[in-house]
Amino acid sequence: MKLTKEFTKLEKSAVKLTVTIGKKDVEESYNSTLSKYVKSAQIPGFRKGHVPANVLERKYGEAIKADTLSELIDESFKQIFDEETENRPLPYAQPVMDTVPEFDLSKDLTYTVTYDIFPTVSVKDFSGISYKEPQVAVSDADIKDELKSMQERNALVVEKKDATVAKDDIVTINYCELDDEGKTIKGSEREDFVFTVGSGENIYKIDDEIIGMKKDETKSITKKYKKDDPDEELAGKTKNISVTIKAVKIRDLPALDDDFAQDCNEKFKTLDDLKADIKRNMETAITRRLKELKNNEILSQLVEKYKFDIPASMLEMELKGRWDMMAQQFQTSPEQLEKMITASGQTKEAMLKEWTGDSEKMLKSRIIVDSLIRDRNISVTPEEIEAQYAVIAEQGGMSVEEVKKHYSDARAKEYLIDDTKENKLFEQIYAEIKISKGDKKTFKELFENR
Repeated sequence: MKLTKEFTKLEKSAVKLTVTIGKKDVEESYNSTLSKYVKSAQIPGFRKGHVPANVLERKYGEAIKADTLSELIDESFKQIFDEETENRPLPYAQPVMDTVPEFDLSKDLTYTVTYDIFPTVSVKDFSGISYKEPQVAVSDADIKDELKSMQERNALVVEKKDATVAKDDIVTINYCELDDEGKTIKGSEREDFVFTVGSGENIYKIDDEIIGMKKDETKSITKKYKKDDPDEELAGKTKNISVTIKAVKIRDLPALDDDFAQDCNEKFKTLDDLKADIKRNMETAITRRLKELKNNEILSQLVEKYKFDIPASMLEMELKGRWDMMAQQFQTSPEQLEKMITASGQTKEAMLKEWTGDSEKMLKSRIIVDSLIRDRNISVTPEEIEAQYAVIAEQGGMSVEEVKKHYSDARAKEYLIDDTKENKLFEQIYAEIKISKGDKKTFKELFENR
């Protein structure tokens, strides 16, 4: 097919494609379509395959032209995009034709479509990109905190002997709100509510007020709330609450000894073995978190330095993916999720708008990484993947064979290859930017606001 093509760049990585197909090809395509009609048409008074072409043109002229036009566009698309690499449409962004072109056998056929393409960005200069890396080390206090958490997870909850409420006790209460006459406000009653004293995980925040109460004791509490209380239902108000203690329990913490370590995992023989494992896991977590923070900050600076737009269809697809993932987390359908959100007083549109900024930044970061990997021709060898298996096995406390079994799935293996390429890219970037020592942070501070 003889044709000419012209690409015009538009905003937000969109392209306008203008195609002109020669008159001769238009005539040949039309005649080919007409021949198909002649062979298959059944019209009263004529045998199948013997209907005169002029009769078919009078009866089905517009349909024949429409079929020819569709065939010409499909063939021209295939020819153009078999050759074209830079201006290929995104797989989820089909070309859109604003107006149907005029079909005239005596003229060349010209049509125009618009569509989104993958954004291009060329990152060559890393000047001005810098990072201050937090200084973090595992302390004895960090290990002690983790051991305490493990103790609590393995603790038995038992009845407290003196049944007097104290901080950190687990209490079961009945409560209700009272009006000015001391009568129960309908709908405020709650029975067998369980919470840990001092956690603040109760509606009226009455942790301090029930300390010292005993099992089966009932008490009327009057509590005034500050005007700036985060709970709008309580802010600036005074509430009268009746509370009855139904049960008082404590956590019976196991002793921190060799038996405790063996109960946690049979691979540990002593408490020191458990502590060493905790320290090793924390150091691995620190390494991963520092790398995550460093990479995110570098990409954030590159996104600011190299400005480019995200195609509308790409952003729309990303937001749809986030919405569908949220529906999966709630174990419902995207349609049902929208009804749930609406019932809570919000709207899907408002939530998607709120997500837009972060989604655009994430997409731009991903595009920059992909572009750098492609421009630098970064690849990985089978030997490098084998080395990654060993690293993953060591960090996860698994055997190399177990790791290989996990990555035997083609998609999982592809993810590992991509991740390894990305790691190689960032190792190159670290050598090209200024990285200095930042402030000291504790383990807990490093993972705050994650």
